[in-house]
Amino acid sequence: MKLGFIGTGQITKAVINGILKSQIKYSKIFISKRNLKISAELSKKSKKILIIKNNQEIINKSDWVFLAVTPTVAKKILKDLDFKKGQTVISFIATIKMNELKKYIKVTSKIVRAIPLPPISLKKGPVPIFPPNNKVKLFFDQIGTAIEIKNEKSSLNFWATSSMMAPFYELLKTLSSWLISKGIKKNDAQKYITSLFVALSEDAIVNSKKDLKILVKNSQTPKGLNEQAVNELRKSGFYKSLIKTANSVLRRLNKV
Repeated sequence: MKLGFIGTGQITKAVINGILKSQIKYSKIFISKRNLKISAELSKKSKKILIIKNNQEIINKSDWVFLAVTPTVAKKILKDLDFKKGQTVISFIATIKMNELKKYIKVTSKIVRAIPLPPISLKKGPVPIFPPNNKVKLFFDQIGTAIEIKNEKSSLNFWATSSMMAPFYELLKTLSSWLISKGIKKNDAQKYITSLFVALSEDAIVNSKKDLKILVKNSQTPKGLNEQAVNELRKSGFYKSLIKTANSVLRRLNKV
C-alpha cells in the first residue's frame, strides 16, 4: 500500500511516527514539501518516505491520500487537484464536512473524516472516524483506537471535545509554573505534574466502564484537600466554563 500525505504539519508527523512504530504494511509514504523542517526530518527516518514537491503527483502515486492541511489552504488547493476513482481519501480537516469534501474530490472514492491527535505518535489515543470503514478502522487501530461514528452530526461532538487538547496542556503548564514559583526546579515540576496526570488518566481508563462520578467521589475524603479543590473550582464556574467552551466550538463546527 502506498500512502500519501498532503500537508506536513504536526499531525502528519505524529501519524507517520505512529505508522513507523506499528505493523502497518506499506511500500511507500509520499509527503509534501510544505513544511521543510518536518518533511526533511521524516524523510530521514526511512528510505520508504519520499518528499514530493507536487500535490497532484502525491495523489497519482498513492492508494490512500491523507488531507492534513488547514481549512484555508484546503479550499485553495483541493479544487485544482484530480483524485483517482476508488481512491481512499482520509481528511484530518475538522471544519470541512463530507458534502464539501465530495465537491472537491469530484470522483467516486472512499472518503473518511478522522481526527487523530499528537499522542498517535506513541500509538495512543482515540481516533473518531466517519463514516465507518473497516479498512480505515483497522489502520487506525494499529496506531491508536478507532471509534466509528455512524452520522456526521454526531461526529461533530467528538471533534468538539478534541479541542480540549490545548486547554489540557495549558492546565499542565499552569500547575507546573505554580510549582516553579514556589521554588521547585522546572524539570522536577514538569515531570511531577505530567506524571501525575498520566497516572490519573490511566486509572480513569481502567475504570472507564463505571460512572466517572464514582472516581470523583472516591478521590475525596471529608474535609480533605481534594474536596476543597473540587468544590472551589465548581463554585468558581471552572467546569461550567468547560461546557460553555465545548458548546461554542460545536456551534462553530455546525455552522461550516
